[in-house]
Amino acid sequence: MDDKMNLSEKDDPKKGAKGGAGKVFFRKKVCRFCVNGAKADYKDPETLKRSVTERGKILPRRITGTCDKHQRMLAREIKKARVLAYLPFAKK
Repeated sequence: MDDKMNLSEKDDPKKGAKGGAGKVFFRKKVCRFCVNGAKADYKDPETLKRSVTERGKILPRRITGTCDKHQRMLAREIKKARVLAYLPFAKK
């Protein structure tokens, strides 16, 4: 029973895969539509493809870094592009 209680450092779940317990720094994601002044347009499938997975799912805000206002606009434009066959609904 004591064997299960004593975890070695490499088995410690609080430590990362590399074994370091340092701070994790990440870069703040910014909305490319706010910063660049770009607009999501259903007639530009190359821009819309960056926000869609290979399975055809729309990527969420937390992954793309898009603000809520532009995420709603982006989703609307992706759906328009799908209906008009500029983008596929799903890849085969």
